[in-house]
Amino acid sequence: MTPELARLILAQVCLHACMAGTRMAAPLLALREGYSPAAVGVLLALFALTQVFLALPAGRFADRNGLKRPLAYSVVAAVLGAGMAVAFPVFPVLCLAALLTGGATGVAVISLQRHVGRAAEGALQLRQVFSWLSIGPAVSNFIGPFTAGLLIDHAGAMPGSLFGYRAAFFLMAVLPLATWFLVRHTRELPPVVVAAGSVPPKAWDLLREPSFRRLMLVNWFLSSCWDVHTFVVPVLGFERGISASVIGSILGAFAMAAAAIRMVMPLLAAHLREWRVLAGAMLMTAVLFGIYPFMRTALGMGVCSVLLGFALGTVQPMIMSMLHQITPEARHGEALGLRLMAINASSVLMPMLFGTMGAVVGIAGVFWATGALVGTGSRVAWLLKDKTEHAPTGHP
Repeated sequence: MTPELARLILAQVCLHACMAGTRMAAPLLALREGYSPAAVGVLLALFALTQVFLALPAGRFADRNGLKRPLAYSVVAAVLGAGMAVAFPVFPVLCLAALLTGGATGVAVISLQRHVGRAAEGALQLRQVFSWLSIGPAVSNFIGPFTAGLLIDHAGAMPGSLFGYRAAFFLMAVLPLATWFLVRHTRELPPVVVAAGSVPPKAWDLLREPSFRRLMLVNWFLSSCWDVHTFVVPVLGFERGISASVIGSILGAFAMAAAAIRMVMPLLAAHLREWRVLAGAMLMTAVLFGIYPFMRTALGMGVCSVLLGFALGTVQPMIMSMLHQITPEARHGEALGLRLMAINASSVLMPMLFGTMGAVVGIAGVFWATGALVGTGSRVAWLLKDKTEHAPTGHP
């Protein structure tokens, strides 16, 4: 890992932690003020909703402007969103904070991924840098909620006081400033030259390429599995009589396993092939989803959670490496925007679908149906074999 890549990862951690901490604190404050779980659900959906609509324009903007300008706007939006929650900790402002911090994170992620992908040379380096970069969200998903929780409990005169929430939002507003400090001296890459007078292509034209469609389908299969696990495990644990703290530990073990495998992947990058990793992750996920409902104890569920974290943790670096290999360099931002838009649209809609399925076929049925779907879909990952093994990387 180069010093520049380390700074970019740390910059991503600071901005993403702002959103993650706000996403934990805002719903708790809403519940404290007496808002219903339905209202809290809407509040949580707003963190992903902005990214659905901003992802594609943000990708195009990054293709035209590089790294620093999109990141500067992201920092301003994140500071403004969390800062408004400090000054006015009321539900409408919390909703606005969710929109601003969620959107800022999406724009920043696209810009960073595009920059890092363009700076890499060859498929091996792509696998390495995206494995390192993917550690950032896992770390920030721990740092943001953890520090916000500490301030909520200990900054005020009593745990859960309004002053504690304001302190948490203030820290979240300060974190993005560190992001700008870390990236301000980063060297911009030369812009991609587009032929004069050429008609700007439409982003949806990327979907006409079979390999891109297949990659997006694989990405949707596996991101849905991540959502299924996050949604179903608390419900399944409640049915088993497992305490909330243990359920949190099960989900935490999943996140730690995903982060751990991503730390190992750069060391093994020379021996990895994207299509093999993706197909293997899909088959392993299908098997674990078939077994999961039969685990009656917290230990059994924890083992399944760790194994699932290992499987799904390998996905993002391989998806990002493959995406940069099969799309034109001048359109990497658009491709990243399409991917992020699809993931966040799924995160908004899929929990509602899972809830409906759970009511009809039971929680175990949700696991089994999703496992069957992703296992069958593993063939799509195998079809990417020839395309990626002979794809140009877009670098000299």
